[in-house]
Amino acid sequence: QVQLVESGGGLVQAGGSLRLSCAASGIIVGIGTMSWYRQAPGKQRELVAVITSGGATNYPGSVKGRFTISRDNAKNTVYLQMNSLKPEDTALYYCNAEVQTIVRTRDYWGQGTQVTVSS
Repeated sequence: QVQLVESGGGLVQAGGSLRLSCAASGIIVGIGTMSWYRQAPGKQRELVAVITSGGATNYPGSVKGRFTISRDNAKNTVYLQMNSLKPEDTALYYCNAEVQTIVRTRDYWGQGTQVTVSS
């Protein structure tokens, strides 16, 4: 069974930085696109960063220039470096990965890690 486990969330002041990690474990043949999403209370879940298996990245305008996604394929891990954090970045952050097992390929989600930015 595949699991994604996030870590690195916490409380930080506005202007500060955090680095999130998400490690995939299980019997994994390969991992395709990996992404970070966030969901604030009362709002829909939104995409904040995506990285393909080839390393191409994309970000929405709200985080571009402040957030950086990266991955370590040897460790089946994706990272999100968040700089110049703002109170509006406060949310539960989830990772998502397209994981190939010996049975099939499907998307998996982590359990989420809380990021709180104080003003």
